[in-house]
Amino acid sequence: MNDVAREAGVSLGTVSNVLNRPESCRPETVRRVQAAVERLGFVRNLNARSLVGAASHTIGLNVFDLGNSLFVDIARGAQTVLRDRGYQLVITDSEVDQGRQRDHLDYFDETRVAGVLLAPQFDPTEDVRRLAGHGRRTVVLNHDAAGATWSTVLIDNEHAGYLAASHLAERGARKLAFVTVAEQLQPAVERRLGVGRAVAGMDGVSLRDLHVPDLEIDGGIDAGRALLSLPEGERPDGVICVADLTGMAIVQVLSGAGVRVPDDILVMGCDSNINAWGGDVPLTTVAQHGDEMGAAGARILLDELADPGRPPTRHVIRPELIERASTSPRSR
Repeated sequence: MNDVAREAGVSLGTVSNVLNRPESCRPETVRRVQAAVERLGFVRNLNARSLVGAASHTIGLNVFDLGNSLFVDIARGAQTVLRDRGYQLVITDSEVDQGRQRDHLDYFDETRVAGVLLAPQFDPTEDVRRLAGHGRRTVVLNHDAAGATWSTVLIDNEHAGYLAASHLAERGARKLAFVTVAEQLQPAVERRLGVGRAVAGMDGVSLRDLHVPDLEIDGGIDAGRALLSLPEGERPDGVICVADLTGMAIVQVLSGAGVRVPDDILVMGCDSNINAWGGDVPLTTVAQHGDEMGAAGARILLDELADPGRPPTRHVIRPELIERASTSPRSR
């Protein structure tokens, strides 16, 4: 803080006021101090009263959406490993908000966590590099960034799509639809590649994309209505959804209109979201093994903390098909 005060040309007390009570300071003073903070790369230490030299035994985990049980599983897997190694886990949820993700990572930085596990939705390069610049080690989960210089733990989402398309074809579907969003979300893009690869190797199987505004229940309702609006001869007989919540809603819309699942149309999801389980027709899905992802990420992070010279690791987990009633053998 002394360096910031000198750089901004103000007193140490003024710097403290700007950092802790900016509303009590003049706007020009706030701007000067914030500019000095940025130039110097200063990060507040919220643990400054702790014993000097004491090593942190806290790991921060930020996930993009705890509403999806994949991220809950990631947290449980990580916590099990960390607890056994004498570490505590602090979990934050970005709630599908990039700005909130950055705020949470800044909090981890300021509280001097030993390391960070990050499960983002979009390219985390800027955030990871910022943390690295402050000496904070990060392992990224469920996102594969081009040219990554940090460790990553991934699900093979392309294989998840391949499993889904292959399964529906084995169950007799010949006109497949892939329900996704127009936004280029990495898991959706990779699952679509896998679906396309499977269909390309099949005779007599077609594929169409059906875009929805989101991968929640509302998006599934829109998709179900779009399927019903198609002439019966053009309607897909097999539907693959990027997200289970979307698939669950499609089943409800189709069933409400008298279209039988699985007898008339096979429907499945791809992310094994526990929030979409149950209902009159339980949904076939692809297990993402989030607990394994979280555990692997925690082990890699602890190994890197113990050996800072350890090179980055790329660990890929294979998904697994879970068949339920929505794609069970047809009765017709």
